[in-house]
Amino acid sequence: MLEIDIRKRLRDFNLEVKLDVAMGEILMLVGDNGCGKTTLLNLVAGLYNPDAGRISLDGRVLYDSALKVNIPPESRNIGYVFQSYALFPHMSVYDNVAFGLCTRKLPESDIRLMVKDHLEAAGLWEIRKAKAVDVSGGQKQRIALARALIIDPVLLLLDEPLSALDVHRQAHMRKELREMIHSCRVPCIIVTHDLRDVACIGDRASLLEKGKITLTGSPQDVI
Repeated sequence: MLEIDIRKRLRDFNLEVKLDVAMGEILMLVGDNGCGKTTLLNLVAGLYNPDAGRISLDGRVLYDSALKVNIPPESRNIGYVFQSYALFPHMSVYDNVAFGLCTRKLPESDIRLMVKDHLEAAGLWEIRKAKAVDVSGGQKQRIALARALIIDPVLLLLDEPLSALDVHRQAHMRKELREMIHSCRVPCIIVTHDLRDVACIGDRASLLEKGKITLTGSPQDVI
């Protein structure tokens, strides 16, 4: 289980969040622009530091201000899909997905097998040599997700993963995204502003307003 109890002073308000996400659960995090949703993901990922509090995952402490524990981002083993996808535009699809494995200095033969498996599962093997800058929005989304999943993450964080897609493509990807995430059986937080995402993807949802969780319940309750 992911357990979050943190505080962070932001420019316009204090972010004070306490929530948990069970193993295999998809929590949808919704709220107006500027309410702290992406900041919360970055705090959990270790890209920002809370002012105080604690973050733990399946009993492992990632951050604890009292114990002075702060595991660096690269050691948290978190799969993060950014809103912009953050692909390396002039690297190939293959090299983008392989990047996380290469930084871990795995044998090249192992990397090839793992990348091939993930690209085939995502329907991307045929375009593996294409530059990331040249593929479609839907393909970029699947590349970013494959790159996040290939490291066998203990937690998934997705920031507006469908926002760059057209409406027709979004509808198709919601079911696909839910199935892929559930197959990983790890906690997952998805930031979105689209209530269709909440209804179709989430197991549970939380409403964030000016840095505070004001409602948590079923997707239907929060909608």
